[in-house]
Amino acid sequence: MDREEIFAPLAEIDLKRLQRLRLLARLMDTAIRIPGTGIRIGADSIMGLLPVAGDAGGALVGLYIVNEARRLGLPSHKLARMISNVALDGLAGSVPLLGDVFDVYFKSHRRNVKIVLDHFGMPENG
Repeated sequence: MDREEIFAPLAEIDLKRLQRLRLLARLMDTAIRIPGTGIRIGADSIMGLLPVAGDAGGALVGLYIVNEARRLGLPSHKLARMISNVALDGLAGSVPLLGDVFDVYFKSHRRNVKIVLDHFGMPENG
């Protein structure tokens, strides 16, 4: 079985959609490097500082990524894994202070986009 039989062919519009998902995950999880450390944060970590609304906003972005994966044709077991990442991020992120630290390290958006890219045999940074 060759590569084309394993991975569904992607139309140009799908490649653009994947690029948008990559950029969105970067913005949400790793857009800013904290000087003097190897730690990167994104909008999700910053939004998480706002009680309830910040975590809800991050979860909505996560669900958007899951919906795009569904539209791209990912199988239900991968979608379920992605939803569990969003749920874990939302629940753990809602715990004051500890949730904010969790957000810095868990990076659910990057994890979920990686699931999508792996499904199509594409590199995470490309």
